[in-house]
Amino acid sequence: MKDISLVVFDMAGTTIEDTGQVPEAFTTVLHQHGIEISEDALRAVRGASKRDAIRHFVAQHRSADIDAQTDKIYNDFRDYLARLFNAGGVKPMPGAAETFKWLRERGIKIALNTGFDRPTTDLIIAAVGWKNGAADAIVCGDDVKLGRPAPYLIFRSMEATGVTSVHEVMCVGDTVLDLQAGRNAGARYVVGVLSGAHQKAQLEKEPHTHLITSVAALPVTKF
Repeated sequence: MKDISLVVFDMAGTTIEDTGQVPEAFTTVLHQHGIEISEDALRAVRGASKRDAIRHFVAQHRSADIDAQTDKIYNDFRDYLARLFNAGGVKPMPGAAETFKWLRERGIKIALNTGFDRPTTDLIIAAVGWKNGAADAIVCGDDVKLGRPAPYLIFRSMEATGVTSVHEVMCVGDTVLDLQAGRNAGARYVVGVLSGAHQKAQLEKEPHTHLITSVAALPVTKF
């Protein structure tokens, strides 16, 4: 880790426990709008911008007014998800806080990336008590023009933290798109965690440097 200046973490499934609220919100709200999706179809877009994922499903089932319908469904999705978070609580992934502390002690900056928009992200960050400096930067899906697998969430994190070389960046995430984004960014280390949406069989097929059980294992992993 001596060559790393910044670690870019995904949120849901990586640093935030994913207890099924996001898939429930997707399937319920899309169903309310007459769009049925399979578990496999939903799993394939995990890690993407939530608006882009909804637009993908709308385009598959509608031939007109795609943008307007996407906006309506996305707003309903965001409201439904906020109710789920408020009702069921949101928790950090076990070991996340300890890993953040370990990185801080080594002078390594921390960024959080997510496909959620800023209001939803703010809700999650407040719920887990990370408002006061848990991360040096938090970059959301609506902060960039293209979400994962494009590398722009990572580049924006570098810009926000003053890190200029991708060779000093580690990316950590739980989905195929997280790993693809890390590869597309040219990050020195691309680390998949087995604590979220995608299992080892899926992640090991994608470009990566390491696969670990969870963020809790980061401090004891050899790099």
